[in-house]
Amino acid sequence: METTEMTTQRPSIFDPVTLGEIELPNRIVMASMSRARANNDGFVPAPIQAEYYSQRASAGLILSEGIWPSREAVGAAWVPGLFSDAQIEGWRHVIDAVHAAGGRIVAQLGHTGGASHPALLDGNLPLAPSAVSLNQPVFTGTLENSPVPRAMTTDDIARTINDYRQATLRAREAGFDGVELHGTVGYLIPQFLNDGFNQREDRYGGSIENRVRFPLEVLEAMIAAWTPGRIGLKLSPALGMGDLQPTATTLPTYEHLVTQVNAMKIGYLQLQNSPEDLTDTPVAALKDGTARHFRPLFDGPIIANGGYDLTSAQALLAAGDADAVAFGTPYLANPDLVERLRDGLSLAPVPPRETWYGGGAKGYTDYPRARNG
Repeated sequence: METTEMTTQRPSIFDPVTLGEIELPNRIVMASMSRARANNDGFVPAPIQAEYYSQRASAGLILSEGIWPSREAVGAAWVPGLFSDAQIEGWRHVIDAVHAAGGRIVAQLGHTGGASHPALLDGNLPLAPSAVSLNQPVFTGTLENSPVPRAMTTDDIARTINDYRQATLRAREAGFDGVELHGTVGYLIPQFLNDGFNQREDRYGGSIENRVRFPLEVLEAMIAAWTPGRIGLKLSPALGMGDLQPTATTLPTYEHLVTQVNAMKIGYLQLQNSPEDLTDTPVAALKDGTARHFRPLFDGPIIANGGYDLTSAQALLAAGDADAVAFGTPYLANPDLVERLRDGLSLAPVPPRETWYGGGAKGYTDYPRARNG
């Protein structure tokens, strides 16, 4: 009896993919990286940022640097916001340049919560779920340690949720292709999720169901301002910041959150690995990759982030653990990363760290392409 062998084509990182309502020509995503070039009092994107992002427009998708959804969300100097008309106009120039170069760009909206400092907040204490200090250095122009924050009232929480809604509307007005909720490291979303930093006794604290309520309500507000297919979420359960580190409740909390988010049918979920050995930690189950662990809980597209090269990215896609892969550090000195990977060209080395944050064109927009044209 003659049999016919069936084969399944494995996806390539250079194949197109659709994330919700956003169509990508390839599966290489430029990760969010704050570069601190908006050196002005209004937190307005600078013209040089349009050049920087458009140089990298061959990425399947560009994820913007973290953008403040409100004035009280600010947690670092020289990082742009999306809470004023001037900022909308500044971002419009960036987006128009990216689109003119054939790219797509999503706005990452992030509130730092307790990971801020009064020097950035007109003398006010940062807001957080509870009055617990992260003991985290904050870049105010120099490095200052984060203070004990002010615990948010329910009115503060409602206002912050609306700030995310308004910022999503502004992102849409500016021309972004979508918005992503920054839920990583030790900023406001992880602070609500962490049982050590969320000590509330109301509907936003205590049980896992209560601690995931805030991010779910933020996502609902963002979806209402646009559509589910234009909204993404980034999580990093294995990462910490300052004193905020994974606990015994971290995995069940994030698993419950992802299960609830799955029902919202958002455009994508981005999951970030830890660079550390997780073997003897409360999140040891993530040691083989965060995307692999959460894949069974999320039906939509997944972007995997954290330490991938071309070989490991291709293997991840082939295994079905993710649908696209985000690259961060390689994009610093390789604006043509897609072309270099596709054509087997060597990558420029990681630039000196002193050029990463602040400054001007040097170490920002002055990296040559491997090939002209």
